Amino acid sequence: MPDEIQLNAHEARVLGVLIEKELTTPDGYPLSVNAVVMGSNQKSNRDPVCDYTEAEAVVALTGLMAKHLVGRSMPAGSRVEKYRHTAREALGLSAAETAVLAELLMRGPQQPGELRARAGRMCPLASTDELAAVLASLAHKGLARNLGRRPGERAERWGQTIAPQAHPAPTSEASAQPAAAPAAAAPQPAARAALEQRVAELEQRVAALERPLADPGG
Repeated sequence: MPDEIQLNAHEARVLGVLIEKELTTPDGYPLSVNAVVMGSNQKSNRDPVCDYTEAEAVVALTGLMAKHLVGRSMPAGSRVEKYRHTAREALGLSAAETAVLAELLMRGPQQPGELRARAGRMCPLASTDELAAVLASLAHKGLARNLGRRPGERAERWGQTIAPQAHPAPTSEASAQPAAAPAAAAPQPAARAALEQRVAELEQRVAALERPLADPGG
């Protein structure tokens, strides 16, 4: 099933939020649409910071329900319909794998040290070896991949694979293009003045050479 799942950026953020809130604030879970909006627009542990509307949250929840990753519930005594994720069952994940996937969905590619600290809020990760095993399992299930090291960094980065547009990789192609030389298209004032003076001198010399030809007896 993971190979068939493709989430857009809104769905990725909402799914990550539902997982995070289940693991960090279970007393307030499942979430209402309003709680989903607030969690999605939260400024901590989110990248990029967003400003989703209620309508956008509803569309994302509807999309996730169609992909069997979210379900509705009506808790006893509640007048508001609420939403819970079913990612663990649908994707066959452990608690640690679910937490790491949520972190990647909410914040994008990260180094193992960052991942362990942030995902550890949701599910304890006792060591870097444990995190490495979790990442290897997610990669085997087609949910994450090693993106390698960026220039100047000592550790590789890991990213999720089910929402490619949520955190598109930056490109340096534009910076790699050679800069155009402005002087070729528009000469600088000093260069233009020198060119005009040179043309005038050449015109004077041509005129001086033409005068004897025009008056042979002079």
